[in-house]
Amino acid sequence: METERIRLVFSGSGGQGVITAAIILAKAAVIFEGKNATQSQSYGAAARGGATRSDVLISEQDILFPKVIQPNILISLTQESYNKFAPILRPGGLLLMDNRYVTMEKKVAANHVALPMFDTVMKEIGKPIVFNICMLGTLIGLTELVKPESILKVLETTIPRDFMDMNKKALELGMELGASEA
Repeated sequence: METERIRLVFSGSGGQGVITAAIILAKAAVIFEGKNATQSQSYGAAARGGATRSDVLISEQDILFPKVIQPNILISLTQESYNKFAPILRPGGLLLMDNRYVTMEKKVAANHVALPMFDTVMKEIGKPIVFNICMLGTLIGLTELVKPESILKVLETTIPRDFMDMNKKALELGMELGASEA
């Protein structure tokens, strides 16, 4: 995908790792790929279970305004986040959803991709803690926004070594899911 300026909104509920995934993507773009990126977030009424949103801008040029008004990529991991944010998606954009938690209700003029990210993590790894890394892998498999190695390098500096294999597997599973739809 052309990365001249990519506007992403990651959305879900507290505890799903949506914000962590957004931070990892922004770090990968800046530190390991020499791009400019910003990341910001907002929480709903409750940190766990409330709606969360994280905006990421990735650009080859300077970023003058850090908020995303009309994303060209929206990731929705809950029905509530889908209902709230699908209307702001730029026409022709990409809407990535987890098909366990999100049912498409109204057609927006975008490429809809609903994949079993959560179910794949539970079947193959058995721990929901890496759902967000699988989602990030799916996004990369679909868009090639950053190289998978850049994500892995960020993970190596972010998470305990004992969890690296599980996260690497989640990233690979997601990339396979994404590549199957690309």
